Amino acid sequence: MSPSATEPQVPAGPPPPPFEVPVIDITPYVDDGPASQRASVARQMDDACTRVGFVQILGHGIPDETVDGLTAAMDGFFGLPLEGRKSYRVTGANRGYSPPKSESLSLSLGVESAGRMNDFFEAFNIGTEARSFPGLDLSEDDYGLNVWPTQVDGFEPAVLSYFAQAGRVARTLTRIFADALGEPSDFFASLTDHSIDVLRMNNYALPEGAVTLDGDLTGMGEHTDFGLVTVLWADQVAGLQVLGTDGSWHDVSPVDGALLVNLGDLTARLTNDRWLSTLHRVKPPIVDGGIVRRRSAAYFHDGNVDAVISTLPSHLDASDALAYEPILVRDHIKAKLAGSRQGKANAAAVREAARVRAAAGRGLGAGGSAAGPGSVTPR
Repeated sequence: MSPSATEPQVPAGPPPPPFEVPVIDITPYVDDGPASQRASVARQMDDACTRVGFVQILGHGIPDETVDGLTAAMDGFFGLPLEGRKSYRVTGANRGYSPPKSESLSLSLGVESAGRMNDFFEAFNIGTEARSFPGLDLSEDDYGLNVWPTQVDGFEPAVLSYFAQAGRVARTLTRIFADALGEPSDFFASLTDHSIDVLRMNNYALPEGAVTLDGDLTGMGEHTDFGLVTVLWADQVAGLQVLGTDGSWHDVSPVDGALLVNLGDLTARLTNDRWLSTLHRVKPPIVDGGIVRRRSAAYFHDGNVDAVISTLPSHLDASDALAYEPILVRDHIKAKLAGSRQGKANAAAVREAARVRAAAGRGLGAGGSAAGPGSVTPR
C-alpha cells in the first residue's frame, strides 16, 4: 500500500481571496471631515497598502475640466510629428521627451527583459525645479529644468494646473499614510517640503490595429516606482498589470472617476516591506485582438533630495527583523534612473529583483502574463 493511502489527508485551506485593487473614498481628508471618518479611511488605507500596495481613490477633488485640459495637452503633444517631439529631448535629466524604445524600466531593478528589448512607450516629463524652492541651496542637477512645447496651444498652463492638483492629492495621501502608520499627521512634511516631484505623461506607441504579438513586445517593463507615492491618471484601457502576492499578474483598470495610487520603494523601506512597493508593468493594450491607444499620467512624489530614509522603529520587526539600510533619496533615485534611462542595471534593488525572477520562474516574467506569453485578456 502506498504511503499516500495510509497517511491522513490534510484538508485544503480556503482558497486565497480574488485579487482586487481596493477603492477608497478620501473625501474625509480632502474636506477635513470628522475624525471618526478620517480614522476609517486610514484603516482602509493600511489594509490596502499591506495586502496590495495599489489602491483606487475617489473623492480626490480634481475637477473634470483639469483632467480634460491635461489629456488635451497630451494629445496635442503626442500628435506632433516624431521629429518635433524629439526636439524636446533633454540629455542627463529626468525632463522632456523620451522616444519609444529609449528606456527599459526592468533595468531599474537590475533585471534585463527576456528579449533585451526596450519598452514601447513614449513619455514627456515635467516637474519641480530647484528654483521652485527659493532660499534653499539646491542644485538643478538633482531636479532638472522644464522644457515646454511651443507648438501646442495651452500646453504649459494645462499641465501645470493638473500638476498642482496631483501634488495636492499626493500630500493628502501622505497625511493619510502617517495616520495609518500611527505617526504624527505631519510626519512626512520634513521628508517632502522640497520634494523631487515629476509628472510623467505616457503614450503607448505601438501602432493601432491588428498585430501579431510575441513575448518581446512590452509597453512598459516590470518595475517598482522609485519614491514615496505615485498618483496615476489612466485611460480605462487594458494594459496595466500588477503582480499579486499570489505570484500572478493581474489586469487593473480604474473605476469611473478614480485615480490609481501605488506605493514607491521609499515607503516600502519605511515600513520594512509591510507596505508593498508592488511590481507592475504595461502590456500592449489589446481589445478584440487589436492594439488600441492607451494614455496615462503618473505624478511621482519622491521626497526631498537630501532626506535619509530609514525603517520606522515601529517596523523593525517586519521582514524577519531585517531592516533596510538607510538611504539618501538622491542616491536611490539616481540608481533607479541609471537603470531605466542609461541601461545600467541597478544592483541595489535586491528584494524587488527577487520578486521579478520568482514570477519569471513561474512563466510570468518579462515576456509573459498570467494568460500566456504575449497575450493580454481583453476586458
